[in-house]
Amino acid sequence: MGPDGAPGPTVPWRKVLWERQPFPDNYVDQRFLEELRRNEGIRQYCYWAVVKEAGIVGQQLSCVAIFITLWLYMEQGLLPPETLLWISLASALLGYGLHQALTSHDESCSEPHTHLADLQSATIFLSFTFGFSPVFKTLTESVSTDTVYAMSAVMLLAHLVSFPYAQPSPPGSLSLNAALFASVCLASRLPGTLHTFAMLSCALLVFALWPCLLQRLRENASRQFTGVCVGVCIAGVGGLGSQSPGGAVLLALALGCVTLLCPLLLVMLQRHKDNIHGPWDEAEIDEDISRFLH
Repeated sequence: MGPDGAPGPTVPWRKVLWERQPFPDNYVDQRFLEELRRNEGIRQYCYWAVVKEAGIVGQQLSCVAIFITLWLYMEQGLLPPETLLWISLASALLGYGLHQALTSHDESCSEPHTHLADLQSATIFLSFTFGFSPVFKTLTESVSTDTVYAMSAVMLLAHLVSFPYAQPSPPGSLSLNAALFASVCLASRLPGTLHTFAMLSCALLVFALWPCLLQRLRENASRQFTGVCVGVCIAGVGGLGSQSPGGAVLLALALGCVTLLCPLLLVMLQRHKDNIHGPWDEAEIDEDISRFLH
């Protein structure tokens, strides 16, 4: 309408704020929903690819089960500490050689560490662990056994929750510290000082060094990575089954849920995802504004 009430030319609505227009502030025309976009940039998941990625969660759960199984064997006197130390040493040497074999030439040139430096670090670390083993052995003497077991269970759960599954090498400080805290608590309940040293050495191998090798397998040997995850899961269930059949059943159910059921739910629920984008979204500045910050 014109200023005198007579019909005037129709004024088209424009999506601007700096111009006075004869429309309410919340007015939109019929073109508003023409720019509606659904599920823009959504990622489509393949079931078996998700199962493969979930394998690292299952194998870490199995690593905790293997560690607990070894501790049960040592507590019951079925596994001498000397045997565990020799097994840990052989596993460490084998894992170190495999890690070096999977390291590319460019990565090896960019890393200043040498074999001698790695040997010195391992020697110093093991020497301190052996020297403080008598202290670790008597660390929880004034604490009840039930409290020690409860703290160990909570710390192992914190390790599993905070473990950096997307990039396990190096292991996260929170997850590693929680696992080592639980290891010290459990090792303090073993019969002798050598038992404590063997248990802590095994804990360093499982919770600190194994994730580094696992990440290297994940990057450079994807097929072998899947086989290793399956093997660790089988070893965890089998080892725990030798001590507690009920615990092995619960572990197998947890592994099936984590590695098979949860990926299936993710793929099934992905089809119901509905993200909408349109002119109501916040504006994004594509221009590089870093030059204005100086």
